Amino acid sequence: MEEQSILDKLGEKVSQILQQYHDIQGENEVLNSEVAELKEQNEIYAGQVEKLEDDIAEKDMEIEEIVNKIESILG
Repeated sequence: MEEQSILDKLGEKVSQILQQYHDIQGENEVLNSEVAELKEQNEIYAGQVEKLEDDIAEKDMEIEEIVNKIESILG
């Protein structure tokens, strides 16, 4: 009789552990999905930053050309 009680308790614990495992597995899938979305957003932002840096470099060159023209006119 006591053996059955111990087996029942063990069975309950195993069931609880399996339930926790499945819960954590579901949470892990959600987190992996969120990580994938964030990585995708990060790539988009990195592309935007790169384009803005290129735009700034281009504008800096334009400013330098204008300054050189002004200096040559005044010079």
